Amino acid sequence: MRLQKYLAACGIASRRQCERLIEEGRVGLNGAVAALGDSVDEAKDAVTLDGCPLRLNDKVYIVFNKPQGVVTTAKDTHQRQTVLDYLDGVRARVFPVGRLDMDVEGALLLTNDGELAQRLMHPRYEVEKVYVASVEGRMSLETAQRLAQGVALDDGMTAPAEVRILERQADTTRIQLTLHEGRKREVKRMCAAVNHPIRHLRRVAVGDIKAAGLQPGEWRYLADDEVAALRSRVGLP
Repeated sequence: MRLQKYLAACGIASRRQCERLIEEGRVGLNGAVAALGDSVDEAKDAVTLDGCPLRLNDKVYIVFNKPQGVVTTAKDTHQRQTVLDYLDGVRARVFPVGRLDMDVEGALLLTNDGELAQRLMHPRYEVEKVYVASVEGRMSLETAQRLAQGVALDDGMTAPAEVRILERQADTTRIQLTLHEGRKREVKRMCAAVNHPIRHLRRVAVGDIKAAGLQPGEWRYLADDEVAALRSRVGLP
């Protein structure tokens, strides 16, 4: 197995990111600094990252109901709580699939399956993310249609989305948005662009995976059929 593929299979990062780790000289193979092009025989070769031994783990797939105030990183330089702080009992080294802003709550996937994570985040596979947002003001049907057709942001037009108005009051509206791309802070920027800033944002699903039944801070392993559906969705066996 190529070394970068082995690293990705260990859940370190995507294959391309693993190639960078090798180029930076952070990966060791049998006591020597590894190079791109090296291959690994799991039965006899010793692989390290920053001096720490690596072994292939069984694949782990988790859905976590992220609370507000928690950062979506493995470590935080400001000593804030991270999503990994909540995963008591998970011995495998997992990482978040994408990220949610600190003030956003809801469904977040974590895994050590680097290839699946990379494809879930890649816009080519158009894996939908479903959000429920409370926004300022009473949103009209015409404005909801504008959001659905795409709005101009500083990094270009957004792709078509699905938008439903769930509830309207005098000074606030609750909407559901289904997006097929993953730009940074996209939902917040979309709503601000149509003059309805977000008050509260929750992600309710990634593909068909939901955090329903989980309290904020709780997590569960995905069932085999859920994993199979995710992998099939992005063209993996």
